[in-house]
Amino acid sequence: MEFKISKELIHDLQNLIQENKEQEVLHLLEDMHFADVAEIMEELSDEEAIYVFNTLNSEKTAEILLELEDETRIKILKQLSPAEIADELDELDTDDAADIIAELPQHKKEEVISELEDVEHAKDIVDLLRYEEGTAGSLMAKELVKVNENWNVLTCVKEMRAQAENVTRVHSIYVVDNENRLKGRLSLKDLLTTSTKTPISEVYIPKVDYVKANTKDVEVARIMQKYDLEAIPVVDELGRLVGRITIDDIVDVIKEEADKDYQLAAGISQDVEADDSILELTKARLPWLVLALLGGFVAVKIASGFQDAMNLYPVLFFFTPLIAAMAGNVGVQSSAIIVQGLANNTISGSLWNRLVKEISLTLLNGLLLAIILIIGSHFIIGVSWEIGITVAVSLVTVIVIAALIGTFVPIALNKYGIDPALATGPFITTSNDIFGILIYFTIAKLILGF
Repeated sequence: MEFKISKELIHDLQNLIQENKEQEVLHLLEDMHFADVAEIMEELSDEEAIYVFNTLNSEKTAEILLELEDETRIKILKQLSPAEIADELDELDTDDAADIIAELPQHKKEEVISELEDVEHAKDIVDLLRYEEGTAGSLMAKELVKVNENWNVLTCVKEMRAQAENVTRVHSIYVVDNENRLKGRLSLKDLLTTSTKTPISEVYIPKVDYVKANTKDVEVARIMQKYDLEAIPVVDELGRLVGRITIDDIVDVIKEEADKDYQLAAGISQDVEADDSILELTKARLPWLVLALLGGFVAVKIASGFQDAMNLYPVLFFFTPLIAAMAGNVGVQSSAIIVQGLANNTISGSLWNRLVKEISLTLLNGLLLAIILIIGSHFIIGVSWEIGITVAVSLVTVIVIAALIGTFVPIALNKYGIDPALATGPFITTSNDIFGILIYFTIAKLILGF
């Protein structure tokens, strides 16, 4: 059953901390999962969280560090000496240790690395820090199990036992040659059912999915999702095995990408959280709000060019919000489907076929909406059939154009390497508002002749 924090638990823990009862704090928390302890620490003050952290042993606190929010983790790391941080990192896999070191100031990074007891562990961490953020190299861990294709089964088993001591979980057994180039993978079943004298080269599986160290993290996530992989090996430019990426790291990538796309769609230009400062939140939101304001000015300017319509058919202006809203909604719907398809790599076929399909769908929806609008505007609002038909024709035209924009823009952005999520939200809404107003009054002028 999932752990739930209660007010009573937090209150009891705070009392124990105030009374400096370390053993009772330890007894209260020692059987809890490290993720639950991290969640509890987020509910405490900075001083109380640091007290809890210092009370627990490094085997548990190392894992807790990974689960804490960035701001809380940075505050705790500031309170620790380089030697104390090194003690924590010695308990972690290389990828997690590298992630934590990357958050430290440069001078403290060097001090922490120099304090690491395991020289090989330190070398692996330094190696990982060289990879660019957002690539497979920055995600991978060095801990893995690999065997040489020239070994026999007996030698392989002995070596695997030694290597497995440093690996938290063995997902796959990789096969390499004398130059450490990835050759394939080894089935545990084949290993157990084959003679101990059999060369590994005769039983390993040469087909293995892999990524290169410079592959983008979102592409790694797509590959692992497509082939339902729990782990994937990483190779360098020469095909040499340099690490592996596990599913827990990919889940984080998927979550971060989804958060970023959601914020872009909502008109937030950078990654922010609810607890960020007012200045940071303003910087993230203001650019799109300015765009929406400028778009509003353009829409007002367009509408002011049809003053004759105000005198002859003032009822037309009552439908302006409806036209703008429908244009924005249809555009966002179309772009959201395309962005989702691009993210999941499910967009196939030519752009022309995609546009034809979207036009057909939108025409069907538009005609149904137009019929509802004509009947509703006449019997509910009381406008003439002529005005109702004018607005209906404008509505169908506007939403078809909006659907085309919503379909074409994300695909075009993606083609030029720009995040297609940028197309949704304020960008599509604002552009379709402008086009919607222009098309609406232009069609009304053609039909009504003002």
